[in-house]
Amino acid sequence: MRSDRNKPSSLTEYPFAPETFITAAGHRLSYVDEGKGPAVVMAHGNPSWSYLYRNLITALWTEHRCIAPDHLGCGLSDKPQDWPYRLRGHIDNFTALLDQLRIERCVLVVHDWGGAIGMGWAGQHPERVAGLVVLNTAAFPSKHLAWRIAVCRWPFLGALLVRGLNGFAWPATFMAVQKTMRPEIKAAFLHPYDSWANRIAVHRFVQDIPMRPSHPSWDTLAEVEASLERLRHKPMLICWGGQDFCFNNHFYGEWRRRFPQAESCYFPAAGHYVLEDALPEVLKVLPGFVKKCHGLK
Repeated sequence: MRSDRNKPSSLTEYPFAPETFITAAGHRLSYVDEGKGPAVVMAHGNPSWSYLYRNLITALWTEHRCIAPDHLGCGLSDKPQDWPYRLRGHIDNFTALLDQLRIERCVLVVHDWGGAIGMGWAGQHPERVAGLVVLNTAAFPSKHLAWRIAVCRWPFLGALLVRGLNGFAWPATFMAVQKTMRPEIKAAFLHPYDSWANRIAVHRFVQDIPMRPSHPSWDTLAEVEASLERLRHKPMLICWGGQDFCFNNHFYGEWRRRFPQAESCYFPAAGHYVLEDALPEVLKVLPGFVKKCHGLK
């Protein structure tokens, strides 16, 4: 159902009236559902939200139905203080939403944590996947963790930095890009994360990175990794920012090794938010790839 109460009053480049899905736990999950035609589903990461995909949505919505949820705790979705915020729960919410929307076939676009969440769904439903677009992300365990992120996982200090001082979402507005964000774009990225309570998911996502088998989300991520084999022969487009301090060239190489048939576009001057730094270049290849996956001319 459409819920205009979710719509921010004045966010630059975000002309959407998000809709609402109620999760199994009774929480409101906000999502953009715009355009008509074959579906394109977009899964964001941390600390962004559906705003990350605003320009991709408007580039595709004349020929495609574009769906971009805000994970629970992110964007315009509810931010419950007592929800577990584990990978399994995010995958379950994502799956339930796509089931509710009766998405039987789509091109899936993933970025950052959206890789593990989106591929967690895709690997279990390969028959519903027309194609995959990978943007600076991972869906497999790795020993690589940037120290700037590792600090945010430390007990006590991590909560103070991430939730108290906004030391994750705010730095992302200049550390995740190589091009300076306009003030109004920066404000929009930060819009949902304006208090200690509203930054709970930002912190919990950092804590939920499984670095060892004892971590509560390790087995879930291992299942996601194993399920990638079911997607091995799906069309894939990799659009990668080469200046990403987090998902660096190690991860880019892993995707290319695991999916050697994938089309790859490497943008050496772009950062983690590749859709901010290299949008014109991405739009030269991504719409055509999506149409090809859906059998359109």
